Amino acid sequence: MRRLLCALIATFLLGSAQARDGSANSVDIGQLPDEARQTLQLIDAGGPLPYRRDGIVFENRERLLPGKPRGYYREYTVPTPGRSDRGARRIVTGDNPPVVFYYTADHYRSFHRIQR
Repeated sequence: MRRLLCALIATFLLGSAQARDGSANSVDIGQLPDEARQTLQLIDAGGPLPYRRDGIVFENRERLLPGKPRGYYREYTVPTPGRSDRGARRIVTGDNPPVVFYYTADHYRSFHRIQR
């Protein structure tokens, strides 16, 4: 039992370290939901973005993305069909203009680096 507990703790800590150092799981753009691909197109085009909070600074409070200065990350809503609110899905970009893109389907609990 103790060995299992130690293995679980090590897995959790290793996974957290991987996310913080930028080696988050990656996802190919083709694997994203249609709404995420549409949001990426709007970001690339400079808008128009449908949500008032699109483009605000993402503060990386969870520290799951690589540490960068405040203002480096921006967040954008990925619409969720059937939801009347913004839902949990987001794209977070890094730098200006964006050079790195992350997708979260669970409101910042996990991120996948988007391979474009």
